[in-house]
Amino acid sequence: MNLNRRTLAIAAITATIFSIPAYAQTEIQWWHSMTAVNGEWVNDLAKEFNASQKDYKIVPTFKGSYDESMTSAVAAFRAGNAPHILQVFEVGTATMMASKNAIVPVGKVMADAGEKFDPKAYVPAVAGYYTAPNGQMLSFPFNSSTTVFYYNKDAFKAAGLDPEKAPLTWPEVALAAAKLKSSGHKCPMSIAWQGWTQLESFSAWHNVEFASKQNGLAGLDARLKINSPLHVRHIENLANMAKQGLFVYKGRGSVPEASFISGECAMMTTSSGFYGNVQKNAKFNFGLATLPYYQDVPGAPQNTVIGGASLWVMAGKKPEEYKGVAKFFSFLSSPEVQSASHKRTGYLPITTAAFQLTEKSGFYKQNPGTDVAVNQMIRKVTDKSRGIRLGNYVQIRAIEDEELEQVWAGKKSAKEALDAIVKRGDELLERFEKANKGK
Repeated sequence: MNLNRRTLAIAAITATIFSIPAYAQTEIQWWHSMTAVNGEWVNDLAKEFNASQKDYKIVPTFKGSYDESMTSAVAAFRAGNAPHILQVFEVGTATMMASKNAIVPVGKVMADAGEKFDPKAYVPAVAGYYTAPNGQMLSFPFNSSTTVFYYNKDAFKAAGLDPEKAPLTWPEVALAAAKLKSSGHKCPMSIAWQGWTQLESFSAWHNVEFASKQNGLAGLDARLKINSPLHVRHIENLANMAKQGLFVYKGRGSVPEASFISGECAMMTTSSGFYGNVQKNAKFNFGLATLPYYQDVPGAPQNTVIGGASLWVMAGKKPEEYKGVAKFFSFLSSPEVQSASHKRTGYLPITTAAFQLTEKSGFYKQNPGTDVAVNQMIRKVTDKSRGIRLGNYVQIRAIEDEELEQVWAGKKSAKEALDAIVKRGDELLERFEKANKGK
């Protein structure tokens, strides 16, 4: 071959190589509501999955608070540009279940993609919550949490309390708060997610009904039951603590958590998913313990209920995109990924295998209290403690906040506020039942 012909041949080969289009990855949009250290965790999960294979690219996008992202997704679905995956908090579950045309059950997504998926591999209290009456799993458990009790060990020590002994009962909490106040602590105790911790989890932990029809799991005609003598007694006790400066209300949702990390408030009931933030940012020794309870209530303590969120797959996407979603969920389910996430965040290991792997690694022994959330959740559940699944629940939570704030401000009695929550909440439940009957 002469030089000119050889040069032409090389040029032709080169042109052919460079004319082949680059292999396109299938992008999967994931809308979430994770901030701060948990937002970093979500981004790291996406990076790890993207680096593990070449076909799919998970694109995580923060879309505001849980209620904001749900509202955005509904609008996006109507406009035909919903994300593939939407993170929805547990109180939005009934609403998502009723939106049959907008979602694809996760069990179907996994089966259609040929991915191994066994609902029995998941912690029963977690899987059961996201499963339809026909046994089909509807959403993928992701950042599942439960309510736990955090306390500042250094503040306990300074107040003459045993830093290795958390208060187990509500009377013990009041006594500890009084000692903390006497030692100069301006905020002995606060509460985050007050409706979830002081009404929902409180009910399950004491094995009493939050709502009829197994807390809504057995039918759309459920009605609230949280004005019982036990509920009234508990909110009254907290109101008395507020009057004495033993409990200081710091706001709605997760807002009060900042006052624990800063050292301002010494005790707090909030999500197990707060652990990663405390571990990284608190400048004091802290402890985790079970939720306090009233020891004279038969059956208490029982088990706490699920919190956090799950991942819902939105309808109207291409089969290849659903394959990518299924691959990502398989990745998230692996015991190694689950265990690492649990250790990092305090969210529950959603599979039994991940819990066992974490236990074997010695993590719970090295970090006392980190197994509290799991142990609270894996107890045997009853019809009163399986979870709470009610329609229009986002709005009911807002009502709980409004009415409880009236109590802490001394403007309403516990009974008046709880009666108002039941009355206003039942109106929303009736509306939801009418709108979704026969669906």
